[in-house]
Amino acid sequence: MTDHNRDTLYIDGQWVSPHGTGTIDVINPATEQVIGHVPHGDQHDLDAAVDAARRRFDPLVSVDERRARLDAIIRAMEKNADSLAETVARELGAPLKIARALHVQLGISAAQGIMTTLEGYNFEERVGNSLLMREPYGVVGAITPWNYPIYQVVVKVLPAIAAGCTVVLKPGNEAPLSVFELVDAIHDEGLPAGVLNVVSGPGGVIGEAIAAHPGIDLVSFTGSTAVGSRVAEVAAGTVKKLTLELGGKSANVILDDADLAAAVKVGVGTAFLNGGQTCTAWTRMLVPRSRYDEALELIQGAAARYTVGDPFDEATRVGPVVSRKQLESIRGFIDRAEKDGARLLHGGSQELTEIGCYVCPTVFADVDPNSELGQEEVFGPVLAVIPYETEAEALEIANGTDYGLSGAVWSADTDRAIAFARRVQTGSLDINGGSHNPLAPFGGYKRSGYGRELGRAGFEEYLQLKSLQLPS
Repeated sequence: MTDHNRDTLYIDGQWVSPHGTGTIDVINPATEQVIGHVPHGDQHDLDAAVDAARRRFDPLVSVDERRARLDAIIRAMEKNADSLAETVARELGAPLKIARALHVQLGISAAQGIMTTLEGYNFEERVGNSLLMREPYGVVGAITPWNYPIYQVVVKVLPAIAAGCTVVLKPGNEAPLSVFELVDAIHDEGLPAGVLNVVSGPGGVIGEAIAAHPGIDLVSFTGSTAVGSRVAEVAAGTVKKLTLELGGKSANVILDDADLAAAVKVGVGTAFLNGGQTCTAWTRMLVPRSRYDEALELIQGAAARYTVGDPFDEATRVGPVVSRKQLESIRGFIDRAEKDGARLLHGGSQELTEIGCYVCPTVFADVDPNSELGQEEVFGPVLAVIPYETEAEALEIANGTDYGLSGAVWSADTDRAIAFARRVQTGSLDINGGSHNPLAPFGGYKRSGYGRELGRAGFEEYLQLKSLQLPS
């Protein structure tokens, strides 16, 4: 098993002792035991990382060199996929099969998609008498969350490097060990010094310092809307570019002619995926009143199949949530939902085990769309089922939150589903279970943030646009 006591930071191609003297414990949520630690970096450490990234940054770095850097990272992921998945399962609590498929293999797929985008990209074009040129933005500060520790590194770091940027990365504190392990592997594959630098530490220290640092040109942040607002406020002081991927309260809209069994099965699975700790989770299921009773029966049956248990047990479909703090937050939402009049259909806030941060996958029926459960992100395996009378009402409910990140529409008529989706205020929607596309852009409307990840649009976030007006 990999040593999870990390006492150094990765700066300028070396593992170096931090200036900061503290450490951050990493706890296995299945056992609530400390399984390792990472350094508590400070401003001095961040300055060193930014200096290294700034020295390495070359705005004229060739496409061949960028491709070689991506190749090194992809090789590192592929060679170490099993070990990375095991570390994610231990530090996050994701079932091992989910850690393999969702956290690591989906990350590899995203990385390959970024390489595909780079391969087919034209960095220059003529428009009239102008030559338009896209150049790397500079030094990128990437602040990633704990819920998808590997995947979120991929979708920020790799497009930045593909664009020719250099990166200073701060991983989430709850699940940083897999990131350190990945960086070890990347180093072994020969990534040039200074291209990627890693400084761990509290968001209030390192995250704020990244947002404020005059040597960082662009910040990419994924996390809560509240923290994202603070990052934007701090980043404004140096007028740096910012991309934000924040919270969600996504609606899974089932129209009256839909394949109800398929819509429910996929919808429940999406709501409970990764223990519900997913910003894109379809946590509101909108069901026509005419099919409501039938849907509730299907939902109850589907929810009952989500076995809670040890992440390393192959029978487990839902592991523990990431921490005791997260568990108590989710329980609070469940208890308040009952007091608000929602009808508990499955699960509840009861304690499942004395040890371990386990919560039962929970479903509420008859949820008021304007209640806390109908409006706020729980970030746990809690599904709100909301009945509606008309398609117009369904649209009003779907659009009736501050968020707009993801969602779904189901109908026997694909054109009808697409027509409905056009009116939903959200960054992405699945139509009748459409599969994930790593070449498509991802990001939010409204308070779910701005900017995009993946695809051409996500790549271009890391490029500046210059125009040369040529003589006629």
